[in-house]
Formats: sequence, C-alpha cells, structure tokens
Amino acid sequence: MSNGAAQARSLVDAARRTYAHDPAVRAQLDDCARRLEQPLRVALAGSLKAGKSTLLNALVGQDIAPTDATECTRVVTWYRNGSTPSVTAWHGDRHFNVPVQRIDGGLTFDMGALTAAEVDRLDVEWPARTLIDTTVIDTPGTSSLSRDVSERTLRFLTPDNAASAADAVVYLLRNLSAADTQFLGQIGSHVGAESGPLGVVGVVSRADEIGAGRIDAMLSAKEIAQRFAGELERTGLCQAVVPVAGLLAFAARTLREVEFSAFVQLAQVPMEDLQLALLSADRFARPDVRLPVDPALRAELVRRFGLFGIRLAVTLVRLGARDSTTLANELVERSGLRELRELIDVQFGQRAEQLKTHSALVALERALSGRPERAASDILAQASRLLNDVHGFAELRLLGRLRTTDLLLPEDAAAELHRLIGGFGVAPHVRLGLSPGVDRSEVSRAAVSAVRTWRTRANHPLLDRFTSRACETAARSAEGILESVHAR
Repeated sequence: MSNGAAQARSLVDAARRTYAHDPAVRAQLDDCARRLEQPLRVALAGSLKAGKSTLLNALVGQDIAPTDATECTRVVTWYRNGSTPSVTAWHGDRHFNVPVQRIDGGLTFDMGALTAAEVDRLDVEWPARTLIDTTVIDTPGTSSLSRDVSERTLRFLTPDNAASAADAVVYLLRNLSAADTQFLGQIGSHVGAESGPLGVVGVVSRADEIGAGRIDAMLSAKEIAQRFAGELERTGLCQAVVPVAGLLAFAARTLREVEFSAFVQLAQVPMEDLQLALLSADRFARPDVRLPVDPALRAELVRRFGLFGIRLAVTLVRLGARDSTTLANELVERSGLRELRELIDVQFGQRAEQLKTHSALVALERALSGRPERAASDILAQASRLLNDVHGFAELRLLGRLRTTDLLLPEDAAAELHRLIGGFGVAPHVRLGLSPGVDRSEVSRAAVSAVRTWRTRANHPLLDRFTSRACETAARSAEGILESVHAR
C-alpha cells in the first residue's frame, strides 16, 4: 500500500469514529473505506451508439455485455469478477435475479416486466481475468433521445454533493461535439475535483467506419484522434485519445477456426471479384454472389468483423498469416485495442492506488463539508493537504501531451524522460532504467543523478516552455523516488 493510501485510510477511519452516531454521514464514510479496498472503477461513457458495450467485450475478451438496444442498455451496469456468471437488478434495497439469454448469436439480459425506470443498476458478476483488478462500468448513452436515460450517466459520474462513482473514465467519441466537451468538463470537475480530470482518456470509437470501412480506415482514424487529442489536451479535458475499432477487436480476440478457414478461402478469390462482392454488407452475404464461403457464414462474418475487418483479415492472410493465432494477433494490433490496453494500464492500472485514494479523499471532503465540528475541520485540512500532492497527476497529463507534442530534446533524452515519469511503469527501477532487484543504494544514486540531470536541463535557456516544464516534472519524479527510498 502506498503512503498516501495508508494516510487516506487513517483519515477515513478517524472520521468514521467521529461520526459513528450519524447514520447518514457514516454511510458516506463507509463507502469511502470500501473504495480503498475494492478494485479500481473504470467507467465507459459516451454518446448513444458509440460502441461502449462492444468495446467492453473487446477489453474483457468475452461476450458479456449486451450490444442490442434493449432496456438493459439504458441502465448503469457494473461488471465485476465472480466465480460464476450472474446478473442482479437493484432498485433501492430490493434486488432481482436477471436471466442471461443468447439470441441470434448475441447476448442479452432478460429483465422481464422490469423497465429501466424501475432499476437503479445492474450488477454483473463474471469470471474474467480482466475484472480481477478492475471493475468496468457501462453507462447509458449521453445523447439519448430520452433525457432520463442521459441523466442516469450524469447522476452516476457527476452526482450532486457527492464524489463521482468512478475513479477513471474511458470516453468514446464519434465526433467532437460541444456536448462532448461540456460533458467531459463535468466529468473532470467530479473525477478530478479542483485538480482537474485525473483519469480520463478518449477513444475515437468505431474507427473502422471512418472512410467507409476502407483498408486504410485506421490511418484516417489516427489523424482524427490526433486532432481530437490536441483540442482536448489544450483544454485539460482529456489525457490522451486513441482510435479503436471495437467490433474488429472483439472478433479478433474470439476468432474461430471456421472464420479463419473462411478468410483463407476468400484470399484465393481474385482481388477484383472480392472487391466487387464487398461493395456492401448485403451484397457480400447474397446467395447469388459466387464465393467459396457459404452465404450464412458470410453474413456472420459481416456481423462479427464488419466489411473493414473482412478486408483486413483477407489482406493479412494474403501477406502470410498462416494460422488463426497469428491472424488474431495481427487483427488485434491493427484494431487499436492493444494501444488502448497499454494506455489504460499506464494511466489507470499502475496508478490504481493513487486514483482510488484521490476518489476516497474527494468523497471524504464532500461528506464532511459544512460540518461545524472541530474534528471535521482537522480531518478536512489533512485531506486537502493530501489532495494537493498532485505530482502523480502532473505525470499523467504530461504522458498524454507527449502523444501529440514533441519535446525539444535529443531522441534518447526524450525516451529517458518518458520512462522517468512512468511511461513504461511506475516501479522505481523501471523509471530509472535499472535491473529488477537492485539494492536501495543503487536506486538512490541513480535518482540523485536523475534529479541533477533534469534540473539542469529544465534551466537550459534555449528550451521552449513546454519542454522546460516537462524537464521539471521529470526532476520532481526523480525526487519522489529519492524520497520513497529514504522513507523506507
């Protein structure tokens, strides 16, 4: 446990003792304590039809989130690790078991006579490795025609007089509208409080549909992601933006041998004939279009991979993907999912304790705000001091900026800075480029050297402002390592 997490836990425990007689405040403080013990909470948010459920399935690598527009997609849904699959609908203190069904190859939750208005949330427990350390929360579309559906997401992420229920947010964008920037601003003020958004990354979703599913669609999506990133990072609303083809990513992670065989057969078709068949999804699946793959399987390929995915898979087979494992890995790489997973790991996973601590402290402040007791004032002062130690979040924001902004440094120095601020991991030996298992004295020497190096670079008169501030951040990161070594 980090020192900040231990201090936060002590403050929450002190507040719980002080307000043991007040049920309302005690309930809020109990939630603070639970947040420190539970897995990191990452919410998926974005406009209607942005592809949140599909991306969730791709991240988990299993078909566990319904993607059809039924009542269950209008409800905030928590996905947690569990020994056996189960779905529970909650309304106040009452709960009901919800059957899981598969219809036409897709998964759905059968809420029966229950409507979204009668359900506060759905709790899904599912045995999945991804969910062991991270609870993923799927939220209703923020641009739904139903104002109540949109407000469910707002109430969850930006509640009145309470901390956000999420520690970090993955926000899906189809385009960058005024509604998106307004909503991201609201998320930032709640998830990050006064220090700004701490764990918000953007995803240009359904990226394969950009450019009408052409083989170069992801290149176009990357350009759009860079433009979005520049706009959002300048306003401090988002730390990074990446393009992801969620449908392709999920299909690749669950690629079947029969599908691989179909791609091998399609790769034998003359290029001109296949291009003609792939002019539209309907045409590709038509029985009168002569192809060496059964029309029913072709229709399933369209449903699972989309036209972009089919074109890309056939191209990769032609280029030498000789087995399903190789093809799946290549498709995942080109879908953008691996880049997103690495980003989530660096931005969220490796800083889970820091993000959870921040969430708990913000919740603690809001629970005790306005309380006249001297004890509350003392606790709030200590919580504020901990929240002001925001260097870790300065690192996060800099990592995001480095994706779109070049440093005025030699390539090796820029790589060293990226590593030192936690771009490849937050362990001291990783930050300093040392081997695992090195002793404290060697870590200390390397940290002292790094402080001197980056302080000197920060003061170089020819550096631009951005590079100079980046060097200052790196020096502070090295000082933090030194402090942690001496504190042991």
